[in-house]
Amino acid sequence: MAQKIAFQGEPGANSDIACKQMYPSLESVPCASFEDAFELVSSGETDLAMIPIENSIAGRVADIHLLLPHSGLQIVGEFFLPIHFDLLGIPGSTIEGATEVHSHIHALGQCRKLIREAGLKPVIAGDTAGSAREVREWNDPTKLSLAPPLAAELYGLEVLASAVEDDPSNTTRFVVLARETELPARETLPGPAVTSFVFRVRNVPSALYKALGGFATNGVNMTRLESYMVGNEFAATMFMADVEGHPEDLPLRLALEELGFFTTELWILGVYPAADHRTQRAAASN
Repeated sequence: MAQKIAFQGEPGANSDIACKQMYPSLESVPCASFEDAFELVSSGETDLAMIPIENSIAGRVADIHLLLPHSGLQIVGEFFLPIHFDLLGIPGSTIEGATEVHSHIHALGQCRKLIREAGLKPVIAGDTAGSAREVREWNDPTKLSLAPPLAAELYGLEVLASAVEDDPSNTTRFVVLARETELPARETLPGPAVTSFVFRVRNVPSALYKALGGFATNGVNMTRLESYMVGNEFAATMFMADVEGHPEDLPLRLALEELGFFTTELWILGVYPAADHRTQRAAASN
C-alpha cells in the first residue's frame, strides 16, 4: 500500500493540496523540482508523485512530455483541482500600503486584474507557497503573496483578499505517477479510461493528418493534442495526446495500429481511470 507521495513546491502549494485531497492518508513530500519528484519515485523513496500537467488558463504546466518517456515511470491517475488564490500579507499589512506581490509566474498571470487594480509590482517566485513563506520571513508590510488558502494558515499570514483569480473556473489537471509496471488490463479498469501517449510522425507530407485519421474513423475522442520540438531540431516534432478509452477497446486498438504506420516513435505514458471531473464535464456538455 502506498505511504508517501511527492510533489513539486513547498507545503501549502496547490500540488500539496491536490495530494491531500486525492490521497488524504498519504504523507506528502515536497520537492524543489519536478525532476526531484520523479527521482523520489524512481528510487522508491516515495510511492507516487503528483505533477501538474495543464491549467485551463495558462496551458501546459510541466514538461512531462520530455521527462516521462525515459523515466521508468508511468501515469496511473489524474486529478482536477479548482485553483483559488488569496492575497496574503504579514499581520497589520494592507493592500494600499503594499508595493509588490510575489508568486509563481502562473499565479501572477492568473490574477492580473487584482495586480493591475491594486497597482502592485509582480515579482516572480519559484513557488506560490514559497512566496508566502518568504513574505513571512521578510516581515515587510509592503510585500504581499499570492498563494493558495492553505499557505496563510501554514505561515501565519493575514488574508487581505480571497479568491482573487481572474477566472473562477480556473482548474489545474494533475497526473499521478508511479514506477513503471505492465499497463493495467481492461478488466481492472471497468469504467471510463484515459490513455496518454507521445509520438513522432514520419517526415512526409500530411503525416500528422494521416496519423490522426484513425482516431476519427474509429470514433475515438482525443481530449488533448500538443506539439513540441525535440532538442534543437526544428524538423523533429513530437506530439503528446490524451484519448478516451483503453488500448484493449477495439476502436482505440485500431486507431493506435493506424497511428503506427505514420510514426517513427510511440510511447504509451499511461492508461488510467478517468477522473470524475472529466466524466461530469462531459455529461454537462451533452
